[in-house]
Amino acid sequence: MPNSTDPAEFYPSDLSALAYAYGQPEATAFLKADPADFVVEEQLAYTLSGEGEHLWVWVEKTGQNTDWVAKQLAKWAGIAPKNIGVAGKKDRQAVTYQWMSLHLPGQADPALDALSVPGVRILKQQRHHRKLQTGGLSGNRFTLTLRQVAGDKAALEARLQRIREQGVPNYFGEQRFGNGFQNLPKATQLFQGQLKAPKRHQKSLYISAARSWIFNEILSQRIEQQSWNQAMPGDVFQLQGSQKWFADDGDPALAGRVEQLDLHPTGALTGRGVLPTQSEAFQLEQTVISQHPIWQAGLEKLGLKQERRALRVWPKELTWQWPEAETLAVSFDLPAGSYATIVVRELVQLAKSSE
Repeated sequence: MPNSTDPAEFYPSDLSALAYAYGQPEATAFLKADPADFVVEEQLAYTLSGEGEHLWVWVEKTGQNTDWVAKQLAKWAGIAPKNIGVAGKKDRQAVTYQWMSLHLPGQADPALDALSVPGVRILKQQRHHRKLQTGGLSGNRFTLTLRQVAGDKAALEARLQRIREQGVPNYFGEQRFGNGFQNLPKATQLFQGQLKAPKRHQKSLYISAARSWIFNEILSQRIEQQSWNQAMPGDVFQLQGSQKWFADDGDPALAGRVEQLDLHPTGALTGRGVLPTQSEAFQLEQTVISQHPIWQAGLEKLGLKQERRALRVWPKELTWQWPEAETLAVSFDLPAGSYATIVVRELVQLAKSSE
């Protein structure tokens, strides 16, 4: 769906246009042949207080949509869906363990035996004084099972070792862009005033998709230049395990800290104002952003501020095993906002079912 007023605009249908850090994998495999092949467990950065107006429940869901499960919990508790808090949406075709909070001021905890939702179990519950906020996680633990793996086993394990030591590009995954990547042309229509009263949630998705794709293109360019995991003149850096970032001040020690995974170069989540990068990093980002004038103008008009995202993500506690000859099980931790499918992308090409 090209944009007639901006012929240079590009609407991808997948991530194939983006560069690979370690070259395109030769091995192939199937993922999500069964929900149990994709297991996600949320990790909180704090301890629940044990008292307060909010009941937090630890939910196991299998093959179910996060929004739908939240609505079922609202019915169970007799409250409005807006009074349910979730940290983030999790894959439907998966087994996920996540917290949800229910605002119950002056109310007793609902009876567990009154909850009957297919594919959903509450494993534990605890009171807390605050609602669970979107993004309120330190990260997620993933356990993925790749089946019918076809390729050189030694080469696969060598890739896993490189990923464990050097990390992977911190691309936004396909989930960010909607079915068939339709959130991107929708973003253009939104910014050009061609969408009639989109719902607030949909509008947010379209805006986020445009901003995220620009970031992905910046990161892809850095990979092509082999600087995605190295310091570039004029860079802005982010501390490992933190959202804080700072500009290159000429300290010669910064390059070494990047090599040691203590710091990560960042890319633009563009918006209003001047890019904080300088020199070569600024030129690269400005060149990519200039290729999307409609999106950039729309983001500026909405007042979104310049933000940053690490170009690299380091999967912590990465382990793997071969439970069967052609089955590879991989486990790792990622910070909130990073995608397990991007780790897989650097490891294998995912095969598609013929069904």
